[in-house]
Amino acid sequence: MALRSHALLPRRYDDRKVLATTVDAWGRALWLPCPDAELVPNPYGRPSPVPRRHPYDALLVISDAGAVQERVLRNVTFRVYGLDALPNGRIILKGYGGPDAPNAQIYGREGRLRRRLSMGRAMNFLMADRLNHLWSAYGDERVFVDPISSAGLVRWDSGGNRRWGYTPPEGVQHIVDVHALNVDAGVAHAAYYPTFPLLQAHADGRIHVRKSQVAAPSGLAVHGDDVVVLGGNGLRDRLFHCRMTNHEVLVTDESELVASYPSIARRIARSLIGEPRRSSRPLSSATRWRDEP
Repeated sequence: MALRSHALLPRRYDDRKVLATTVDAWGRALWLPCPDAELVPNPYGRPSPVPRRHPYDALLVISDAGAVQERVLRNVTFRVYGLDALPNGRIILKGYGGPDAPNAQIYGREGRLRRRLSMGRAMNFLMADRLNHLWSAYGDERVFVDPISSAGLVRWDSGGNRRWGYTPPEGVQHIVDVHALNVDAGVAHAAYYPTFPLLQAHADGRIHVRKSQVAAPSGLAVHGDDVVVLGGNGLRDRLFHCRMTNHEVLVTDESELVASYPSIARRIARSLIGEPRRSSRPLSSATRWRDEP
């Protein structure tokens, strides 16, 4: 299966360091360049862009089917490492400002800071759907000590108020580390360590946990009973095509990616279903950017 580009940061931003990037629930590519940032060595991968001063203004770049828009987010007070779009033109940033500082900020359509909030430590994923639900997933040792992260998967409203936290049913192990998360309208799917079941969590509180034949995936997309899983079972260059039964996720086919992506690339899974210009099959999309060390 061939990879294809979802979006590419326009060349006019080549002089900017990109703090965070994603594909939102509407299929738009988002980037957050900073006009005054430097690359700091990172022992775990590529150098990380870090703003030279705080607070700072960041430029939000949105590519919607090739049409590029800009918006300035003012008075960002922490180091950003993730973002997503909320309904009504709002943007949420996640980042790090210190051990006891809020790690998320919500901005309005006009670029003004609306709210700072604490959303738990060791947040692996922060993803919004189109129905005013915000989902956060966690991992690492903070799951055992942080009162918010301890649920492993948490649902918030789009204003940043906590509404639900995962409690595993009897006989199912608790979340230690979420490896893959995808959200659609009112539902989230997660694969987590240690046993890597597929958790289906609905916004009304219903949950369904299925055993899966794919362990340690790095991305997933779900449409009906069809599931596409990126990586897993020690094969990072594979797509596993699966079918959900009432109790299991069964592999029905396997594809090899013809061009491997670098290990430093961030995988972004989105089920972009129902868009008239897109396929009805589940998609796993990622932005690309020109900012090289």
